[in-house]
Amino acid sequence: MSYVETSEDDRRGRAHHEVPDPLRNDVRLLGGLLGTVLREAGGDELLADVERLRELTIRAHDDEEEDASFAEAQALVETFSPERAEQVARAFTCYFHLANLAEEYHRVRVLRERESTRDPDEVAGDDSFAAAVTELTEEIGREATLERLRALEFRPVVTAHPTEARRRAVSSAIRRISALVAERDGAHVGGTSLAENERRLLAEIDVLWRTSPLRAAKPTVVDEIRTVMGVFDSTFFETFPEVYRRFDDWLQGDQAGARAPIVRPFVRLGTWIGGDRDGNPNVTAEVTRSAALIASEHVLTALEEAARRTGNALTLDGSATPASADLVSLWRRQRVLSEPLTARIAGESPNEPHRQVLLVVAERIAATRLRDADLAYADAAEAEADLVVVQESLVQARASRAGYGDLQRLIWQVQTFGFHLAELEVRQHSIVHEQALADIAANGIDGPLAEKTTEVLDTFRALGAVQHRHGTDAARRYIVSFTQKAEHLEAVYQLAALVFDDPEHAPVIDAIPLFETFADLEASVEILEGMLLVPAVQARLAANGRRVEVMLGYSDSSKDVGPVAATLALDVAQSKITQWAKRNDITLTLFHGRGGALGRGGGPANRALLAQPAGSVDGRFKLTEQGEVIFARYGDPVIAARHIEQVAAATLLASAPSIERRNEAATQRFSDLASTLDASSRARFFELVRAEGFPQWFGEVTPLEEVGLLPLGSRPARRGLSIESLDDLRAIPWVFSWSQARINLAGWFGLGTALKTAGDLGELRAAYREWPLFGTLIDNVEMSLAKTDARIASRYLALGDRQDLADLVLEEMALTREWVLAITGSDSALSNRRVLGRAVRLRSPYVDALSLLQLRALTRLRKGAEPDEIDQLRHLLLLSVNGVAAGLQNTG
Repeated sequence: MSYVETSEDDRRGRAHHEVPDPLRNDVRLLGGLLGTVLREAGGDELLADVERLRELTIRAHDDEEEDASFAEAQALVETFSPERAEQVARAFTCYFHLANLAEEYHRVRVLRERESTRDPDEVAGDDSFAAAVTELTEEIGREATLERLRALEFRPVVTAHPTEARRRAVSSAIRRISALVAERDGAHVGGTSLAENERRLLAEIDVLWRTSPLRAAKPTVVDEIRTVMGVFDSTFFETFPEVYRRFDDWLQGDQAGARAPIVRPFVRLGTWIGGDRDGNPNVTAEVTRSAALIASEHVLTALEEAARRTGNALTLDGSATPASADLVSLWRRQRVLSEPLTARIAGESPNEPHRQVLLVVAERIAATRLRDADLAYADAAEAEADLVVVQESLVQARASRAGYGDLQRLIWQVQTFGFHLAELEVRQHSIVHEQALADIAANGIDGPLAEKTTEVLDTFRALGAVQHRHGTDAARRYIVSFTQKAEHLEAVYQLAALVFDDPEHAPVIDAIPLFETFADLEASVEILEGMLLVPAVQARLAANGRRVEVMLGYSDSSKDVGPVAATLALDVAQSKITQWAKRNDITLTLFHGRGGALGRGGGPANRALLAQPAGSVDGRFKLTEQGEVIFARYGDPVIAARHIEQVAAATLLASAPSIERRNEAATQRFSDLASTLDASSRARFFELVRAEGFPQWFGEVTPLEEVGLLPLGSRPARRGLSIESLDDLRAIPWVFSWSQARINLAGWFGLGTALKTAGDLGELRAAYREWPLFGTLIDNVEMSLAKTDARIASRYLALGDRQDLADLVLEEMALTREWVLAITGSDSALSNRRVLGRAVRLRSPYVDALSLLQLRALTRLRKGAEPDEIDQLRHLLLLSVNGVAAGLQNTG
């Protein structure tokens, strides 16, 4: 079972030939081993059924006129017994996991090869850090460039939104298989070793096949926390300083590692997991405390091990590398803390003063984790100060390479992660605060309060406890969902004051507005003006250097007015907010609430950065990283390093005078076009979503109900119990459900009508070339359309018995495809984007197979299945949902 298994197969011509040989070999190997597993597990008949369905969907997909093959594929699916249907669904899902890991590893292979053959002084690629620094230096000079580099900020915020459909057990099996694939690239793997590798691969693929792809129960919030901790352990802790080192090596050349680094730590990790309680009753004050504790334990354990490892390697003799006066003084203070400890370390490290001090630092970090008051550090800054003393002593003794080597890496890790690992951000809906204040006003702070009010107050107590134990930076940002007036921000400070009547013991809080709907985005500046009048906000501005953070919601704005109007509204809002910040002498950070799917602000982050309005980035970029995006971008250290480099480069370049002039000129030049696109796309979107009965029809023609049954995350899929209106529905299931139906409506609907209304193809092509925002929109829509299938979509839409709405969707899909291809000059979606187009074209027929299995289950459920069939049909449908998500990848 392999999408590249026959060289003579011309059915997908160019896509086959574009597959690099190493990737082709990996997929062929894994597909063949999966075929062996299927034969062993289900006999020749199972493999024959899988292969027959595969052949039919390939033939039907490659020739849109091949209706006979499509009908035959449908008929074949209908002949499967319930057990066989589930086996086939699992087979295709396993295949996607294997193809995904092969493609991911090939990307790692290419990145490593590129790095190993590149001249260190070469400026590599337009999106590299070196290229960004070179271009910026040419525009503003080296000193100004270095000043911007020192002020650079990248703040990824991991969230637990339920878009990662894989179980942790499945992910673990995939990692083991990926490691075995990588092992085959080793120079000495051959003969018996190669045979052993293949045997182990076969065993692991067998485990993957036999592991249920569906969770038995929803993960708890703590489960979600521990899942992300796995990414910290495997990637974040070592990769972030590795990126700093790589950048500094390029900047300093031969002097790298021999003198103080130019690069400062610019990545600061945030997390909503355990803090985001908007609509998630499972996030309680106790969970927030636990989240902070788990994160702190992880980072302290990692720092302790790193300090011990670095200290043990620092075996510099005190005669050749004498201790500075400050180091001697530090050692004396350490001896006062614990004579037995320092005596033992001195005995194990005679005349090695730097090693001695650093090993005591390691013991003090361990004591901090264990809450040993005699030895524990007060905070990370105290530990950092000790490390700097060691470093400066080494430099004074002319041992600069020891000072700026592994010890510098440790200092970077302390500066990046502190003792809290990631800043825990709280988020709550504005209406919850309003209700809590009304409850307290009616009953008094000590009166009988509603359970939700008590939980709100307990949240502030938890913030105080977290800051007391882990430091202010561990949790001070409080995001207010659906901020619609300045009073919604003031409410946060009012509630905190009610809990902590003594300001000395109150936590430090920065209330952050989240503008989500179209109306909120339009009113954003007015709301921010009102915010400046709030005394508590004025106090924070005085304390923090007039720094303000504003969050922009991509998901709900897109669900509110459609993807095109939302994109334009977000752009306008950013420009207005940026100008507001300048007028008020405020250092602004815009926080982008982007999801993985295009309907939720997805797409390449570096390209999106370079399309932002002039002045809106200013060297600072913050965004949410959620669901499958966390693992796609940070699951592998090589890919994570590349992603951070691309984002850092784009963040620097976004503020280049030439980029800002280009974006500002394009915004002015195409302002009339923007108005036309906004009005016409919004009208078309409303024509669909405001049609009578649309919410119920949406629930009928997509697996919305069933997606809600998937135990993907701890958070409910909707805000209420029904979907009488789209307001009841969260953006994630809105996007996820349309992608499962192979429609991807949330990413493109309304654009075709808007482009047709604009009408001037020459002007639209000029906008595509010259207006980065529009170019990014068109490219993202093209990718979204490449993952749609009108033939399959029409069968989902037919389930709703509303031909008028079905026709509206299909007509807009065809119109959007027609105009997008005309603008890009493509023969078909993504035909001009070789690597991405190849991956989508090769996967699509296999996704079709799973879609047909899903349609079989969904059709029977919608038409009234027998009671004893319902559970089995839902199970098949959920298996197919899991597989389609793996095949399409950016689904949520």
